[in-house]
Amino acid sequence: MGNQRDTTVQQEGAPSNGRRQLLKAGAALAALPIIAASSAVATAADNQTTTGATMTDAKSQDFINGIADLMAHSTRTPILRWPNEYGLDYEEIFFPALDGVTIEGWFIPADSDKLLIFNHPMPCNRYGYPGHLEPWTNFGGFEVNFLPEYKLLHDAGYNIITYDMRNHGRSGTGSGGINGHGVLEYRDVIGSLRYAKSRPDTKDMKTALYSRCLGANATIVGMKKHPEEFAHIKAMIALQPVSPAVFVQTAMENQKIANGVKLFDVAFHKQTGFHLADVWPMEYAKAVTVPTLVAQVRNDFLTKLSNVQEIYDTISSRDKKLFWIEGTDQRFEGYNYFGKNPQLVLDWFDTRVS
Repeated sequence: MGNQRDTTVQQEGAPSNGRRQLLKAGAALAALPIIAASSAVATAADNQTTTGATMTDAKSQDFINGIADLMAHSTRTPILRWPNEYGLDYEEIFFPALDGVTIEGWFIPADSDKLLIFNHPMPCNRYGYPGHLEPWTNFGGFEVNFLPEYKLLHDAGYNIITYDMRNHGRSGTGSGGINGHGVLEYRDVIGSLRYAKSRPDTKDMKTALYSRCLGANATIVGMKKHPEEFAHIKAMIALQPVSPAVFVQTAMENQKIANGVKLFDVAFHKQTGFHLADVWPMEYAKAVTVPTLVAQVRNDFLTKLSNVQEIYDTISSRDKKLFWIEGTDQRFEGYNYFGKNPQLVLDWFDTRVS
């Protein structure tokens, strides 16, 4: 178990030169490629006419195409921190997703019969996000690190499985490299549940889920498509689930692009075969019946509070809670929050995973 690790930082996940130029538009932003694209507002504004009018048609289309490209494809980032650095024994694991894509992760054992299964936002991985290093600094300029939270929950008695979703970290390329914002990635969630059931040491454990952003969307889609796979799940935390269309709408409103959402939909469909209406329909949230804590940065300027509230309201579970993270407008700060303020998470799982 867990004293082996790679010491070389792999740069294969670094964006290409063309994409890097698009990413550089995103000062102090990120959580999904669409978030990075939305943050391109700062650069796009420089392309406006000096009168402050809306962008020319050509500039508008360039902006739309840039968002569509970033939303359609994943960006890999390196795994820079490892559990043994925090005093945690671990096992490097791999397992098939529902469709056979190889998913890689960690198993961190504890002396209990309780198991938490984690996934992550886009473009993060099981470790977090190296936003403190080039070429990723323009995604907020700070690091997201999940390891302190794993440590806290492990020390509270939880076994942990955490994994890289397809097209992220060290997991395999799946679905042609297309990002489905949950409607493809749910296959990884199902794979993780089946993997836990296949291990002699975890198959009978009391299990809960901790799903973040893209991972939360994927989990909810999985609950809609394969509810039987979740029959044993005791509880869930859904950290910053998203409706991708809201990010597009916000970006187009900021840029005052007439018919921007419709134009984006055409560009996105051309790249992926998906329309915005296809990626994570709101009605899927009705499939969530397990006790669920939804948490969201209240002042996240890349989404709308009404959208998060609608996701929460649509969840069918009678045992649910909505928690607003205060004191920041940076979406990625929400991913560090519970590693610094764990009591709500500890209480949520302790009262339900028993």
